[in-house]
Amino acid sequence: MAPHDKEALRQQMLLRALLGDARPGVVAGWLRAPTGGPSVARGLAAYRAHAAAVAEKALAAAYPTVQQLLGHESFALLARDFWRHHPPEAGDLALWGEALAGFIAQVPTLAEEPYLPDVARLEWALHSVQAAPDAPPPDATGAPPGLALLASHEPAALQLQLPPGSVLLLSPWPVFSIWRAHQDAAGTGGAPELGPVREAMSAGLGEQGLVTRSGWAPRALPLRDDEALFVGALLAGHSLAWALQAAGTDFNFEAWLIAALQHGLLVAVLPLTHPETLSA
Repeated sequence: MAPHDKEALRQQMLLRALLGDARPGVVAGWLRAPTGGPSVARGLAAYRAHAAAVAEKALAAAYPTVQQLLGHESFALLARDFWRHHPPEAGDLALWGEALAGFIAQVPTLAEEPYLPDVARLEWALHSVQAAPDAPPPDATGAPPGLALLASHEPAALQLQLPPGSVLLLSPWPVFSIWRAHQDAAGTGGAPELGPVREAMSAGLGEQGLVTRSGWAPRALPLRDDEALFVGALLAGHSLAWALQAAGTDFNFEAWLIAALQHGLLVAVLPLTHPETLSA
């Protein structure tokens, strides 16, 4: 075996040993310590302990509400198991953890808390939107670029842009209320007020909302049904006319526009070269 191939295999065996992905006898021959050197077993144990601590810290940064819902001990065990099954593929641990929601959904012991995967999806969206590209800068008047086009163009010839990285999340569970209750509790140092959340769960009420960013601050905004349909059409790249049709006749665009401008949710208005044809 060529030296390069041998070293690559040795590193692969070391990774398998660290992840606990192979029986000790399979990798022992590749990890023998030099005579008089430190114990390989002790070194691997130290690496694994460090990896477990790093995994818990990295996931807790992205999923603080999931951590609070599970408790620190259970979350630590989850983080270690997740690290073993989904090890980081990049050097920046801030990019690691997207698969946690799907992983939670497959854990049998968490089946009695079916809302957890969607809470994790909400928190990952909040985490990742912070790394999204910046919005276009405002024009000379401080307004979003192209805002004046609303007065001169037909809705079918315009496209409204929301902040980059914005995500529409739909859930059969009141996940936005769960997240907000824990955020409020974190700000006061008290226990989260979950009475309204329990009532919503008992009634089978889900929630939908927009995860976005205002400046550098991530935001989670619950939406009504018509707002969610409107925002979903915009995020899909449809024209303003299409989005208005999707939202329905009761949707108040003027009220939405005022709120969007006040909170920085509309970042640009773009003309379409070919106006979009509406569906029947």
